[in-house]
Amino acid sequence: MLVEMTDDLQPYYGFPLLKRAVWTWEIPSYFFVGGTAGAAALIAAVARRSGGSDALVRDARWIAAAGAALSPPLLISDLGRPERFLNMLRVFKIQSPMSVGVWTLVAFSSAAGAAAFADLAHRTSGGKLPVRIVADASEVLSAATGLVLSTYTGVLLGATAIPVWSRNARVMPLHFGASSVGAAVSTLELLGHRTRALNRIGIGASLAETALALYLETREDEALTPLRDGTNGQLARAASVLSGPLPLALRILASRSPTARRVAALSTISGSLLTRVAWIQAGKADKQP
Repeated sequence: MLVEMTDDLQPYYGFPLLKRAVWTWEIPSYFFVGGTAGAAALIAAVARRSGGSDALVRDARWIAAAGAALSPPLLISDLGRPERFLNMLRVFKIQSPMSVGVWTLVAFSSAAGAAAFADLAHRTSGGKLPVRIVADASEVLSAATGLVLSTYTGVLLGATAIPVWSRNARVMPLHFGASSVGAAVSTLELLGHRTRALNRIGIGASLAETALALYLETREDEALTPLRDGTNGQLARAASVLSGPLPLALRILASRSPTARRVAALSTISGSLLTRVAWIQAGKADKQP
């Protein structure tokens, strides 16, 4: 379950002090889908206020809505029973990343869905003012909660006792946030949107991913060993290349090539997903002293 921690400390009467993680494929998928959806909602809001095309705003809203619809089932599937998800909504604890995350997910899912459907109703109803007000209000809320959703999973991992996570608590939110923006931009590009603005955002996300990869690779810290060694180290490096240097080079050197943009988009999406997998696997493999 998501609430369980991993790793074994020195045993106490033959029992480990912390349980090993039992997270399965749902959690990295949830981190990826939720992060991409949150970033898409933010892009939709920025695009609409900066003169972006209606088609771009519409598609970004629907990407956010689709991710918002998929995220709760993924989280509930990992928890095992729906009532466990509902129990986390009984109280709100600002000190708990899990509590903040669950409430953010609920708020985002509601707002992103409302923004997408209100936009559809606005276009089919002839632009009635009440529908537009609902769409605009929902868009603002989905953008605000989407920003949190795209980064909070890094905070959530950093709040545990696992060294590879806890000692990178400041890095992971930035890492996941940049990865989410890159994935959202790439999804929009695969849908046919290849504006200069999107390419610039994609360059920024890829540049941030490249810088973070260099920082993690060159930093001297034994806690990063699970992220560097063995099969998971290879996975983490592959994720870094796919989401950083490769799409960065393609976007800068061949920004006018539709094929290069598609390859950059596919590379970024793959790297974004693998980034979550690598970090979670690193936590599972971590050995505390």
